[in-house]
This record gives sequence, structure tokens and C-alpha cells, in this order.
Amino acid sequence: MIKFTIIIPVYNEAKNLKILVPKIYKELKNNIFELIIVDDDSNDETYNVLKKFKKNNFHHIIRKGNKDLSQSCVLGFKNAKYDKIIVMDGDLQHKPNDIKKFLISYKNNQVDIIVGSRDLFKNKKHNLNFFRLFASRLLVIIINFLLGKKTSDPMSGFFMFKKKIFLRSQKNLIQKGYKILLDLLYNKNQEIKVVDININFDSRMKGKSKMGLKILIDLIFMIFKKFKEIKLF
Repeated sequence: MIKFTIIIPVYNEAKNLKILVPKIYKELKNNIFELIIVDDDSNDETYNVLKKFKKNNFHHIIRKGNKDLSQSCVLGFKNAKYDKIIVMDGDLQHKPNDIKKFLISYKNNQVDIIVGSRDLFKNKKHNLNFFRLFASRLLVIIINFLLGKKTSDPMSGFFMFKKKIFLRSQKNLIQKGYKILLDLLYNKNQEIKVVDININFDSRMKGKSKMGLKILIDLIFMIFKKFKEIKLF
């Protein structure tokens, strides 16, 4: 049986987490895993919601300082007990029952990274608003052109990987921004095997999306920084 850590970076997701966490435990009741919620010091009821979950394999970390999804993920990586790590969002757009797809794929393929793909160019049921769909497609095109295609969805926030991928590359990672998968996928001097699985991506039920024009611009700069590191040197 695969032992794994689930890491969920969150900020102001109290209403979603009270639904998500019980769903995860229900879906994975026959698995050996730990769940780490890394909270970017939310100012809603996130803390009060999470302190109610009292399980030995449940951990809640509050990260102080600037708000940054990638840094929250990295903190989770460093605290992960198991070598297999699954990252997912805390807004209910990623479905807990898809976690089993990752486990099956890993058993069948023994790869370094498994990407939960939304298949943004083919799937008509992507459940993204116009801006997010446009921004995501634009970024995928830029990534494929500049860095090379490794997955159909390098912007995914739902993926599984081996902790050693992070450990051996962390000094070369940017470790900032809102797409940690992109940072892990495109790292100089590291060859990795990647496979995609199709996931069911739901619409956000509660709260607000973090994606905006500033984050889009930051991601474009991140892509060009990766291009400079990998392709030019």
C-alpha cells in the first residue's frame, strides 16, 4: 500500500474546508496517509474550523509573513512524513475521490510526477470563467513554446510527486508565486518522468478565486525566468 502525504495550501477557505476535510477522510478511510493544511494566516474562520479536526494524521500549520501559495507548499513539503506527496487546492474545485486515480496511476507507472489535468483545450466542461480560461490557455501556450511540453496542464494545482524531486532540486527552485508545479517541472539539471491523469474540476462554490491580473503577470515573469535558467545557461 502506498503511504502518502496530502498538502493543501489555503487562505480564507473556512467554508470550503469544513466540507473538504471530512470528504477526504471518507474517501481515503482504507489508506495510510497524513493531511497537512498550510494556512497563509487566514483572517476568516479557517483556524476555528481546522482546530475541530482531531486526528493523529491531521496537521494544521499557520505560516506567517507574506501571502504566497508556493511558499506554503514548500513548508508542507519540508514537514511531509512520507515520500509520496499529493498537492490539492482547498476550494473544493479538486475532488477528493480523484486522489485514488493518482494512487492507481503511480502503481501502474512508477513515475516522478503525476499531473491532474483539466485538459483546457479539449475539455468543454472545464468550469472556469472566461478570464481564468483565457489566462490558463495563454500560459500553457507560452510554457510549451519556451520550455517544452511536459504535460497538458502545467498550471494544475492538483498533482502527485516524489518528495526527493523537491529535496534534490530545492536550491534551484524559485519557490515563490502561485504555481509550484511549474517550478518543479522545469528545473535545470533534472530529468523527470511525467504522466497526466484526467481530473474532474468543479466550479468554486464559496469564496473568491485568487487568480487576477497581477498573478497572471507574475506567472509570465516566472516562465521567462525559467526559460533564462534552463535554455540560456
